[in-house]
Amino acid sequence: MRVTLISIPVRDQEKALQFYTTKLGFIKKLDTPLEGGNRWLTLVSKDAQDGPELLLEPAPNHFEPSKVFQDALLNAGIPYTQFDVDDVQKEYDRLIELGVEFSVKPTEMGTVKIAVLNDTCGNFIQLVEML
Repeated sequence: MRVTLISIPVRDQEKALQFYTTKLGFIKKLDTPLEGGNRWLTLVSKDAQDGPELLLEPAPNHFEPSKVFQDALLNAGIPYTQFDVDDVQKEYDRLIELGVEFSVKPTEMGTVKIAVLNDTCGNFIQLVEML
């Protein structure tokens, strides 16, 4: 068994695509039109293009429990998922320059350093550096 696809709920697939590619640096892998104007839209890390895909899932627009869950996490300040980075401070500085908003600035917590950003599509994302 292996992980090949992880989905993240987004309210606007095009806005999410722009944020995740132009700000976070992911690369679009698949973009297949679906019914209702939705898309099967996946991204990969530029450093692991054959690795797991990130599906930008429009679930909150079509499935109320997904919207409720996403809203609850956002209101509580809880990240939906995390991405590993080599240097949290460097990534934070780069993203701040691009106008990305953070709810948590780089903070050491034991064996990791974290920062939490707002993806503008309904989610907080935690960046993690192993120390």
